[in-house]
Amino acid sequence: MRRADRFFHLVQLIRGRRLTTAAFLAARLEVSERTVYRDVADLQHQGVPIEGEAGVGYRLAQAWLDPALARDAEQALGKILSILPRQTRAAAESLALYAPSFSVDPAVQQPLQTLREALQSRSAVTLADFLRQAGAPPG
Repeated sequence: MRRADRFFHLVQLIRGRRLTTAAFLAARLEVSERTVYRDVADLQHQGVPIEGEAGVGYRLAQAWLDPALARDAEQALGKILSILPRQTRAAAESLALYAPSFSVDPAVQQPLQTLREALQSRSAVTLADFLRQAGAPPG
């Protein structure tokens, strides 16, 4: 598997779970845990919002979500946890999670929210409007 393909699959696997261990990722990608650690570090360096650390687990940071979507995601997670059997819920809630302080500038969150809302309402957004809202210099 090409490295770019592995990166894509790595992000998809992390995205699909609340907390993902390197052992799980290594088994699914058929690589060593050391390769997973290196790949995650490379993705983090490239700006992919992966939170976590070796030996604990990884998850995608919710900071990339606009505030309304982040709130809805938390509410959905709460509802999912509430219907799990008691032992499963307790196990899910007791997962160790390393969450470094990571935030995205509100100036970036607002254009993301605008795009999400436009997609949901099937409205058009021009690139010029998006760039202006994102604070990009004209030209």
